Amino acid sequence: MVHTEDSGQEIALEEQMEGYDSQSFEEHEDQIDIVRATVDITKEAARAISITALEAMRESALFMGVIGSRGELLDPFSHIDAAIWTEPEIPKNMVDASYDFCEELTRREAGNFYHSFKYLPEEKRRSIMAYYAFCRRADDIADGDFVDIFPGGSSDDPESVNYRSKIERLSPGVPVLDRSTYNDKMSQLFYYRKKLSTAYGSVTSTDPIFIALKDTVRKFGIQRQLLDDMISGMENDFHKNRYQTFEELYSYCYRVASTVGLVCIEIYGYDDPRAREYAESWGVFMQLINIIRDVAEDAERDRIYLPLDDLARWGISEEDLKSGKELLKHPGWAPFVEEYLERADGYRRRAFKLLSHLDKSARYSPAAMASFYQSIMAKIIKKNGDVFTQRIQLTKTEKILLAAYVYVRYRFFGF
Repeated sequence: MVHTEDSGQEIALEEQMEGYDSQSFEEHEDQIDIVRATVDITKEAARAISITALEAMRESALFMGVIGSRGELLDPFSHIDAAIWTEPEIPKNMVDASYDFCEELTRREAGNFYHSFKYLPEEKRRSIMAYYAFCRRADDIADGDFVDIFPGGSSDDPESVNYRSKIERLSPGVPVLDRSTYNDKMSQLFYYRKKLSTAYGSVTSTDPIFIALKDTVRKFGIQRQLLDDMISGMENDFHKNRYQTFEELYSYCYRVASTVGLVCIEIYGYDDPRAREYAESWGVFMQLINIIRDVAEDAERDRIYLPLDDLARWGISEEDLKSGKELLKHPGWAPFVEEYLERADGYRRRAFKLLSHLDKSARYSPAAMASFYQSIMAKIIKKNGDVFTQRIQLTKTEKILLAAYVYVRYRFFGF
């Protein structure tokens, strides 16, 4: 069973984390990250495809709307065939329209996360939704069929080709996607990085997500490295579909999930540097639960995130993992799941320590998200590791009751 009280295991976990931190996360300056960090866009580089904000406003009086006549989500600046604004400041009504776009996108796609966000104070709520929209679109590009638009950009543009060639050359092995898909997705994420650079530069993207994100970055001082690392984690999925050790998996979890927690707490507000350690654990906990819950779906796509060394200790092969419900008969599966969730629970305990260091008005949001994942973990335990028969998720009633409990506890009683 998964223990809920602090134990010697947690002390060991903290010692493990210290090793991971020093070896994998503070020493990011390897060759690949140096290549990624050079992606930028300047007024000079994009002058041929830039127009002024005032010209854009003259072209269309309809840019304020984000919902179409059929209820579809509309980019309020889709009529603008340009990559950047050249003015140093964007009119407030355009920034507001960008936040509206991000909030509507979050409402449509975030599910449980949107519910937890909507009780934040207005400035924090709109900023967290701008950040969610940034993450959502990156994930849609990397793991879905969303086609992002960068005026003037293409997968065969020399700059794009040079970028992905360098990343591929420096990455171990060969891409795990077919060549056409790899070229397309790497190029799209390259241009997505260009848009991200505008949130920290003198020019501004015409994409509403990045207009809102730039405003959020200014308000809360969010480090670009955290946003770059998240994109890097998604790029790594194009080059790696097996993780030999837990240390390798932790590095992946840090990039795609812990960075999210670290950005969120900058928006929430915190009073102790230890909050950053706990936010890192918050991201790892939720990602570990996602991985075990989605193991069947990932195996069908030839992706195995569970550490191969840990599986091998219990006699579980890749073929076993791909056998679906047949794996439930394997004598090693139940003890493997128990061990895996014991480890995840250690990160859960650290994650909940985050809450006392956050601004009280913001505690409900992370508490709700962590509690939803804690409940999913409990269901996996109750089902003895059966994540194959049906997807493990909370019912609508369970979500409502849990959300109400968490809201009362963390908004009014603190802990």
